[in-house]
Amino acid sequence: MKWVKLLSILVATAVLVFVCLPVISAEICNRVVAQVNSDVITLYELNTRIKEFTGFDPNDLKMRNEEEFLEIRRKVLDLIVDEKIVREKILELGIKVTSEEVDAAIERVKKSNNVTQEELLASLENQEMTYESYRERIKEDLERMRVINLEVRSKIIIREEAIKEYYDKNKDKFSTPEKIHLATIFLKQEDPSNQDEAIALYRKGEKIVSKLRNGEDFGEMARKFSQGPGANEGGDLGFFKSSQLDPDLTKVIKGMSPGDISRPIMRPAGIQIISLVERHGGRVKSFEKVRDAIFEILYREEIDLRYSSWIKKLRETAYTKIIF
Repeated sequence: MKWVKLLSILVATAVLVFVCLPVISAEICNRVVAQVNSDVITLYELNTRIKEFTGFDPNDLKMRNEEEFLEIRRKVLDLIVDEKIVREKILELGIKVTSEEVDAAIERVKKSNNVTQEELLASLENQEMTYESYRERIKEDLERMRVINLEVRSKIIIREEAIKEYYDKNKDKFSTPEKIHLATIFLKQEDPSNQDEAIALYRKGEKIVSKLRNGEDFGEMARKFSQGPGANEGGDLGFFKSSQLDPDLTKVIKGMSPGDISRPIMRPAGIQIISLVERHGGRVKSFEKVRDAIFEILYREEIDLRYSSWIKKLRETAYTKIIF
């Protein structure tokens, strides 16, 4: 059997070399760049996949940044090697996908992307891919999914305790960003180094706060006294995310409720009074609402882990050789 495989590789290699003889440049020639058991990967196949993944011609990528190009080429070649190895597993297990299943998969692609058959064909033409090649690619993807389901997914178990543990450790991921609507009155200090002016300005701020807490309209007071942003609009600053506010202001607002007025806040250039107009979000979603989403996260992580392990084992038993 080993001699048969070796003979197949030699014959395939010899044919490709013969085809390439009339071409002067080795890089233009469709030479063999890797062997995977009895199969080969050609330069044309590799370059085609590089263009599919990046959208750029490999020669252009190389001219722009050779180091980055070599890294991309290595990753794409690794991917093709994995696909060849999985393809042999598909053949070994006798997995087959029917033409009707391919048609159904293409219809799902069209529906999920909201495109017509004509738009799909136009897109494939732009990518320099025939419809027949696209159907073959879909067929291969379905076969890979089936073998992965059989060899990897069917063995995955996500325990409820793991889902709950993930929720407890990552509650910040399941909270809606807090948005805060603020208005301000700013009293400008003409000479920041003048302590007497600072004290007088602070006392003025205290009087304004007292009036506001006794029912005076914040907008009217801002138009009358504020020398800061939004004064003509009643001091309205609009909405902010909590993360956008500076730490000192965040501390002041933390214990406030909508409608509350802050004490006068000392600033480098004056005194600031804050009104918390509205507060939205910032609440953690319940475990029940995010349980399925966490399950999907852990499931995908487990698939990636097990797939990597599965591919690694297949590679260990496969004959692979990179030729550059």
